Amino acid sequence: MRPRFLTRRAIQLALTANALRPLPGERAAIPAFFAGWLTGELAPHLLALTAADTAAHLARHGTRTRPDRVGLALSLASMAGLGALIADSQRARGEIEHALAEALGEQYLKDLRRPPDPKDLATPWGQLVLPFRMHNPEVRRDRNVAYAPGGRRFLLDIYRPRELVQGRPVLLQIHGGAWMVDSKDHQGIPLMQHMAQRGWVCVAVNYPLSPKARWPDHIVAVKRAVAWVREHIDGYGGDPAFLAATGGSAGGHLAALLALTPNDPSLQPGFEDADTTIQACAPHYGVYDFAATSGASASEYRLKTLLARYVVGKDPVQFLDDYIAASPLDRINDKAPPFFVIHGERDTMVPVAEAREFVRRLREASPNPVAYAEISGAQHAFDVFPSIRSAHVVRGVERFLEWAYLRSLAG
Repeated sequence: MRPRFLTRRAIQLALTANALRPLPGERAAIPAFFAGWLTGELAPHLLALTAADTAAHLARHGTRTRPDRVGLALSLASMAGLGALIADSQRARGEIEHALAEALGEQYLKDLRRPPDPKDLATPWGQLVLPFRMHNPEVRRDRNVAYAPGGRRFLLDIYRPRELVQGRPVLLQIHGGAWMVDSKDHQGIPLMQHMAQRGWVCVAVNYPLSPKARWPDHIVAVKRAVAWVREHIDGYGGDPAFLAATGGSAGGHLAALLALTPNDPSLQPGFEDADTTIQACAPHYGVYDFAATSGASASEYRLKTLLARYVVGKDPVQFLDDYIAASPLDRINDKAPPFFVIHGERDTMVPVAEAREFVRRLREASPNPVAYAEISGAQHAFDVFPSIRSAHVVRGVERFLEWAYLRSLAG
């Protein structure tokens, strides 16, 4: 039992250290993400388990042997690191609020119909005890509605209040997964359930995946979903005049590109007359430098190893214009709607410098507010399930979306 205790404590310390300071380099990005993501977001749970495991071992064996003492030292180091991760998570509340006040004005809260009370701003500990049990009895989910022919990759789910509503604003959720994996069923659920409970109608979409699908099939499908929403969402209580978009990673890329390419006929083959404008956008840890025109090494690595091989399937030198047309960083224009860009400080999959450059250029070009929150200690995909950090981010996104909606009503 003693060697096992020492091994458990060593592994936990290594995971905690990686969450605090991820392994560097493009090749280490994926293992650093998987090792750090759950550790960072489940830090309170892991702290409790580490303390319980250590206490149980000490009660049985004490510190009579050297492995016992080494294991105890490793446990104490892990608990200190996990405590630092929890403190990082709590900073999200202030970082989100500072970003919104800076972009929307210090008095923006007074413009909301229901300014947040202390309970809204507090960490919802009760919700976080069982983070993977995401069910809200006040929210109804309509599953697998077809928005276009083609099977399961052209289905959407609608999250809406349990009671009947009419004319409510709409949020479109676009899942991530490197344009190659995952579905509408696994991402954005905490945000959609929260917004539906607040009276919004939320739509989570599937889209064709690579390598079977090639770019621009992904964004064309998302725009088809927007066209479907505009035509049909009133039957589910939504207001087709106000549609916001959100998503993480590849979904953040698609949400941002959607917002920056309204009614682009080249991305709407066969439905060129459909209105695909977006009234607000809140991308999370999105891919913005699709064409690697910034020269960043991480963007170039992604371009060569992922996008050119599996997603676009074309030589990025010979067909550079195709990549630029797909790149939010290169599609920025003065017609952009209000944006709230959110990115993790320790993101190894999409380095935070990419979001900073996107925000810098967007602020230079857009007449609308561009809020930017850089979240301390956050890895990629930090919002997939409820956590301290994601709870504060969800509530901040709610305030941004409510502000954008009320602003649109005011004309």
